[in-house]
Amino acid sequence: MSTHVEQREFQAEARQLLDLMIHSIYSNKDTFLRELVSNASDALDKLRLEAFQDKDLQVDTSDLHIDLEVDKDKRTLTVRDNGIGMSRHEVIDLIGTLAKSGTGELRRKLKEAKDAAASEELIGQFGIGFYSAFMVADNVTLVTRRAGEETGTRWESGGESTYTIAAVEDVPQGTAVTLHLKPEDADDHLFDYTSAHKLREIVKKYSDFIAWPIRMEIERTKTTPGADGGEPVVETVVETETLNSGKALWARSRDEVSEDEYNEFYKHVSHAWDEPLEIIPMKAEGTFEYQALLFIPSQAPFDLFMRERKSGVQLYVKRVFIMDDCEELMPEYLRFVKGVVDAQDLSLNVSREILQQDRQIRAIRRRLTKKVLSTLKELLTNDRDKYRTFWAEFGRVVKEGLISDADNRDTLLALSSFDSTADEDTQTTLAEYVERMKDGQEDIFYLTGESRQQLENSPHMEAFRAKGIEVLLLTDPVDEMWASSVPEFDGKALRSIAKGEVDLDSEDEKKAAETAREEKEKDFAGLLDWLKDALDEHIKEVRLSSRLTTSPACIVGDTFSMSPALERMYRASGQALPPMKRILELNPDHPLVTGLRTAHAQRSDDPALAETAELLYGTAVLAEGGELDDPARFARLLADKLARSL
Repeated sequence: MSTHVEQREFQAEARQLLDLMIHSIYSNKDTFLRELVSNASDALDKLRLEAFQDKDLQVDTSDLHIDLEVDKDKRTLTVRDNGIGMSRHEVIDLIGTLAKSGTGELRRKLKEAKDAAASEELIGQFGIGFYSAFMVADNVTLVTRRAGEETGTRWESGGESTYTIAAVEDVPQGTAVTLHLKPEDADDHLFDYTSAHKLREIVKKYSDFIAWPIRMEIERTKTTPGADGGEPVVETVVETETLNSGKALWARSRDEVSEDEYNEFYKHVSHAWDEPLEIIPMKAEGTFEYQALLFIPSQAPFDLFMRERKSGVQLYVKRVFIMDDCEELMPEYLRFVKGVVDAQDLSLNVSREILQQDRQIRAIRRRLTKKVLSTLKELLTNDRDKYRTFWAEFGRVVKEGLISDADNRDTLLALSSFDSTADEDTQTTLAEYVERMKDGQEDIFYLTGESRQQLENSPHMEAFRAKGIEVLLLTDPVDEMWASSVPEFDGKALRSIAKGEVDLDSEDEKKAAETAREEKEKDFAGLLDWLKDALDEHIKEVRLSSRLTTSPACIVGDTFSMSPALERMYRASGQALPPMKRILELNPDHPLVTGLRTAHAQRSDDPALAETAELLYGTAVLAEGGELDDPARFARLLADKLARSL
């Protein structure tokens, strides 16, 4: 019996998103059943776990299953489970609301998607597969009761602007989703979802591995001999048929499982629509026994860098589901890996707190990490195109491991790819960079910044470009973090070209350069001292540069100093840092610098010279992509200087 029915409106963004999904997204309608069966399977997993952990929860777990119920006359299909169910609050939060984090981005990407297949993949990434029901139904009714609660909830929507929700009595524990199938599909056998044959085919294709029995009542014709040799008796009987085999894929050898079965299992555990890039089955025996089936996705999920994201590995103990996103099984920088780990020796009553201290879990984590990294290494060696796909999607997050995982740092460095001045179109590994190093070159040079264009135009690049020396161009925010903490690769020091002094001359060139440098330092000594005093608020030192060929000046740091970008990142995160001054380097051959030297020698007390010094410093900061302390003052000084030159 229903109580008061409340009508609610979808949020505006949610309405637009739902309309896109219903009318222009999916190319394969059959996948709606996979989504609903997957949700039901999750609910059964959660009930069994909750019943084990809460001995006071009065539930019957002896026959957990999923039912498909068909009413041909009413043209309805119901997917029913006797799992954990949902409370009213959970229905509103999980079913009645689409506008959660990321949906604005999803809506934008859906509009940009060029075809239905691309759109399908986006739907899976954003985890809202329940709404795929509206592909085949013009009305969806959900009735549910959470285990341990007395009252159930009924949710209903036609997929337009509103939905209704009401409390209902006498509802069995679990969830039933009833689809009122669209009339236009009634005469098309390809989309007849009241057909036992069609439903059996879909379950076998997409959900055969589901651990819980998926049942359906099937009408069969039964013929028995007539009495005393009379006419045979033909009658219709109803039998319950289990549609899936329920075999755990991770417990089977790879040659027993087809690629399609692996692909569908990946979509089930990851709630994604893309195909896995790599499949990694594992089996460990001995001290710690476990089986694992891991997947490397071909596309990054939308929430990869969001705080509320979930890890991708499920934990089972002796085939019993324990938890959905077991962070303890995979390091943070491999959070994109999806799959299942089934441990044999853990307690079923294990908690996250216990897992954090468990020696066996730590051992499994180490082995899983090494297996994933070795798989990626094979990919780099044997299939460069596939590796490039992987790195484009997940390279940024993998590089986080260069900071957090010292044990595997060498492997991660070998796996990493970077933009480089050697090739505008193809990234390079460090090993490939080392192979191309010039005779006598002992360091691996790099420069960090926000974009390739910014770095290529940086004054710091001038001497390296003139000498034809390759420089790695590191443009990901994480590069600022790891580059300063990783000392070397293959015995070659990693060195920022924006720090310390640069010496690219050969031995013969050094002798001539040293003499010329001493002469220039004498000539410019007065200017350098004056600039140091004039810009003391901003810089710690002024010196002549050996890295500039066309620019008048640049800003550099000490060899082990923090880069300006990293400094900004720390300050943005709320960390207090003392003021950090850097070094101003001058190009002694640039007309602006030589002119400034002459002017200083003639009229050192001219206020206009101090303004020129300030402008010189400001242009050096801007040239490296930095931020001025007072951009308005810089603009005013520049405008005045330009006006006087006219």
